[in-house]
Amino acid sequence: MATWFILAALIALSLFAILLYNALVKKRQMVEEGWSGIDVQLKRRNNLIPNLVETVKGYASHEQSTLDAVTQLRAKAGGLAKDDVAGRAKVEGELSQALGRLFAVAEAYPDLKASQNFSDLHASLDEIENAIQMARRYYNGAVRNMNVAVESFPSNLVASQFKFTKAEYFEIEDEAERAVPKVTF
Repeated sequence: MATWFILAALIALSLFAILLYNALVKKRQMVEEGWSGIDVQLKRRNNLIPNLVETVKGYASHEQSTLDAVTQLRAKAGGLAKDDVAGRAKVEGELSQALGRLFAVAEAYPDLKASQNFSDLHASLDEIENAIQMARRYYNGAVRNMNVAVESFPSNLVASQFKFTKAEYFEIEDEAERAVPKVTF
């Protein structure tokens, strides 16, 4: 009788460990899916930037430093390793700031602002930026779920045994991007 009880307990414990392992695998896959979503949206933005730069270049040729900064940051972002979350977050933040400066330059050129091509590109970029923001939120939610599972008992026992580790959040590192924008009229 005691043998059956011990056998049943071992089977139950094994099944529980399998369930925890499978839950951790699912969470890890969700983190990877989330990162892939960010990567896709960043690629869409990087593909749009050359068209935007060329459109602005035709109107604002003397604003070369802003155009060069956007182009260089786009190339830098494209050259980073796919799994470098912190590096990508830093460069993508810098690229967002450079794009903001590019649109500020565009404000000085009424003909450019009135251009249908520029308007279409600007609308596309706005749509992509919203998609990037949603992808980041999904990714960070998946990271949170993974990290909770890796650190919580009893799943942390299975996580440590099978080398599941905490994932890294996609965070803004530049304090200027976190600051409340100053609007004056």
